[in-house]
Amino acid sequence: QVQLVESGGGLVQPGGSLRLSCAASGFIFSTHIMSWFRQVPGKERELVAIISRSGTTMYADSVKGRFTISRDNAKNTVYLQMNSLKPEDTALYYCKASRPDGVSYWGQGTQVTVSS
Repeated sequence: QVQLVESGGGLVQPGGSLRLSCAASGFIFSTHIMSWFRQVPGKERELVAIISRSGTTMYADSVKGRFTISRDNAKNTVYLQMNSLKPEDTALYYCKASRPDGVSYWGQGTQVTVSS
């Protein structure tokens, strides 16, 4: 059974940091492209960061220089280190795993709230 379980969300003050984790099981993690998305109520889900099977990364312009995506294939886990957080980063953050044939899996999301 495929599972993606996000953790690490919470309430943080502007300028603070959080590290999200997404633990994967039920599939061969190293063969999948991993990504983080976020969604605010009433808006479409948006791509935040993506990491390829070889470790190449790409980021949304809004998070470049502040967020870092990484993966540990030995632990079947992908991370999102978020620094210099802003109120506009407040969202439900989702982890996604994508197979080369286009099949993808989603986690249930973890809430990040940036507020003073």
